[in-house]
Amino acid sequence: MMKYPYTCCIFDLDGTIINTIHALTYTTNLVMARFGLGPLTEDQMKQIVGDGYKMQMQRSLIACGDCELVHFEESLPIYQQLFRENCLHQLEPYEGMRQLLDLMKANGMKLAVLTNKPHDRGVENVEAVYGKGYFDYILGEQEGIPKKPDPAGARLVMKALGVKPEECLYMGDTNTDMRTAANAGLDAVGAAWGFRGREELEQFHPKFLADHPMDVAEMIGLSSF
Repeated sequence: MMKYPYTCCIFDLDGTIINTIHALTYTTNLVMARFGLGPLTEDQMKQIVGDGYKMQMQRSLIACGDCELVHFEESLPIYQQLFRENCLHQLEPYEGMRQLLDLMKANGMKLAVLTNKPHDRGVENVEAVYGKGYFDYILGEQEGIPKKPDPAGARLVMKALGVKPEECLYMGDTNTDMRTAANAGLDAVGAAWGFRGREELEQFHPKFLADHPMDVAEMIGLSSF
């Protein structure tokens, strides 16, 4: 088993470390219902989310038949309000993810989260599932920082944690994540257990492609304690 020299891993949030699809679908359908639209299924939402809440609303409205986006601008503050109230709805960690994270920490790796979810909601999600201070750094969508797949966020995380690109993994479950890793010069881990699955991830040829979180431990040569 080859041991790779990674000292840090940056994780996507939705569909990678936490299954948030129940909260995302529930909240989006509350918004759509305000306009007499929907509901959307969780399978539909898995294809809609990942590029920030504005794109999520745009895609959701189109999927519900509002192809002219008549309700787009009105939907944004409604979603923000309702998501503040419902962002923890039925959250759950993916099976094996806590074990992988604990093993990475035991091997001296720093852990970070980089998400296109609004920053405050991202922190709230992560801390609700994993506890305050479990991750070394959390960065969500905020003014002045371009969303993924722009590499700016990943670079900010690496700078804050004092790590170089060659020392850092990036793990995510969508094409946006794979492009983020490539743009930032990071080795990518495709999380095939997430929202999009293996077929989408394979198109981007990630260095590692895993069907279960603990597969990653073996792939990168983590020592068990």
